[in-house]
Amino acid sequence: MVRGPHGVALVLFALVWFSCAWFGSWPLNPNNATRLFAAFSIAERGEATIDRYQSLTIDKAQFGDHYYMDKAPGMTLMAVPFVWGVGKITGGETQELVIDVTNPRLMRFMALRLCVAVALGAALLTAFAAVLLLDLATGITGSPAAGLYAALGYALGSIVWGWSTTMLGHAPVAALLLIATWAIWRGTSGDGELTRWRYPLMAGLALGWAVVIEFQAALGGVAIAGWALWRTRDVAWPVRGRVLAMAVGAGIVAVLPLFAYNLFAFGTLFRLGYQGVVGFNGMQQGLFGLTYPKPGALFGILFGVRRGLLWVSPVIVLGALGLVSMIRARETRDLGVLAAAVVAIVLMVNASYVYWDGGASIGPRHSVPAIPFLAIGLAALWAGSRRAWQRAALVAVLGLSVAINLMIASTDVFGSEAYANPLWDRTILAMFLPGNINTIPGDFFGWSAWRGFFLYLDIAVPLLVLLVLWTRGAERRAR
Repeated sequence: MVRGPHGVALVLFALVWFSCAWFGSWPLNPNNATRLFAAFSIAERGEATIDRYQSLTIDKAQFGDHYYMDKAPGMTLMAVPFVWGVGKITGGETQELVIDVTNPRLMRFMALRLCVAVALGAALLTAFAAVLLLDLATGITGSPAAGLYAALGYALGSIVWGWSTTMLGHAPVAALLLIATWAIWRGTSGDGELTRWRYPLMAGLALGWAVVIEFQAALGGVAIAGWALWRTRDVAWPVRGRVLAMAVGAGIVAVLPLFAYNLFAFGTLFRLGYQGVVGFNGMQQGLFGLTYPKPGALFGILFGVRRGLLWVSPVIVLGALGLVSMIRARETRDLGVLAAAVVAIVLMVNASYVYWDGGASIGPRHSVPAIPFLAIGLAALWAGSRRAWQRAALVAVLGLSVAINLMIASTDVFGSEAYANPLWDRTILAMFLPGNINTIPGDFFGWSAWRGFFLYLDIAVPLLVLLVLWTRGAERRAR
């Protein structure tokens, strides 16, 4: 089996991580803010209430006289050690600040901690998942070029890039579901691989932690776990039993912080922040806003001008064609069926949600966990395209997608609800072209927006060229 080239993997990791960490997002977006505020409270005062900050976010829960973060705790728990560490290094805490949206010191305080939490959280997970997708896609097609095409489509040609600059859980969950899929695929693809403890351990931890970040990740996780049972169906029971027990045990360990947080925050194991949501009456419908899939919502998620995946990540939509070819091929049928099933689950859950459009969002943010599974199909699509014009067309679509998502990631992935076409009217016309760009040197060192942007290109473009050159060499060796 052809493996993803190690040199290509290292450069890909560096490019994706750098791309996600270089561009910032707005700290006071309610989804960012509520998670940051909870991390501040835990790191500074050893409590989960956000009473002091609650006026600065509409995303909150209320129980009795106290306010709390209304989200699953995973992203906040990941951020706590980094928030604590930055505080120790800089010597600052929120108790020294006036909690007011007009206070520039508070904004800088939040931006620094958000930047560190993203760079060492979401950005790392997305970069790691891109490397594993490179390996998986190369393995199923025998083509390093197909692997790189899929990995770039996933990490830089889709809204995964923009959402990896935030503390929201969509991109990390996408990465974790992909990591679990890779671990199961790799662990069941060769002689003796299944007996290696790292694969079931990785799969279990990834699936468990995905649920701590976003509860609905359990649905996609069930499909992946079922696929693992299918992949191990012919394995002798003593070995299979040990492997499954290890995976289940790792998953349980990964979920324990959820219950620890509930006990710490609410004094009970089984209370969720969503039960006390303030101001969003739609959350009272069905199960925390989930009812049944609506055709109109599904159309809007995929093709609508306001939120449609087609407009913000056109290359990813092509992945559906590749999944069809994978399902038709005997060698890749089970992986193709799994990928299609996870995509369907994520889309149906999104279309069932009363707030399916995600509020302030560029693209369908709740459908981000489906993107890596569509990207798997990109590898099959590339491998099945034999003619030069077909490859050229695929490269052109990928280039367009990367350009779109560079503009999204460098400006603000939280698109205002006021725009009928937020990609064009807000991201491109109102933000990118006038130079409203967020970069690390711009936010923290006073650089001009375009200077920080072109410095990114000065580093990213050579890395991309190196990726292509090394992949072409690996492609020749693989033939």
